[in-house]
Amino acid sequence: MMEAYFPILMFVLVGVAIGVLPVAMGFALAPRRPDPEKLSPYECGFEAFEDARMKFDVRYYLIAILFILFDLEIAFLIPWGAVFSDMAASDGLGVFGFVEMLVFIGILALGDIYAWAKGALDWE
Repeated sequence: MMEAYFPILMFVLVGVAIGVLPVAMGFALAPRRPDPEKLSPYECGFEAFEDARMKFDVRYYLIAILFILFDLEIAFLIPWGAVFSDMAASDGLGVFGFVEMLVFIGILALGDIYAWAKGALDWE
């Protein structure tokens, strides 16, 4: 009975090894030579180790929301593209699926145009 679970155990062990071994090797073998350039602010524009209650620009939130918007768009478009040929082969479902995806992309395009018109994409 237990030999039926052996492939699952091997799959879990290999998965854990693939996830843990590169991180452990990097931690063990990487040189540790911090300098002011490496410790400088990265991508966020302000010092990382300051007061947690400091004010910073709301545009960081806008960029994050726009990223999520377009990330979700891709998350819906890729599976739709993968099954579109199957939908097109069925009676009338291909046209319906295509029109529905055009409506989805149109709504996202309107949101993008609105964000552009409001200046959310302008970075000064």
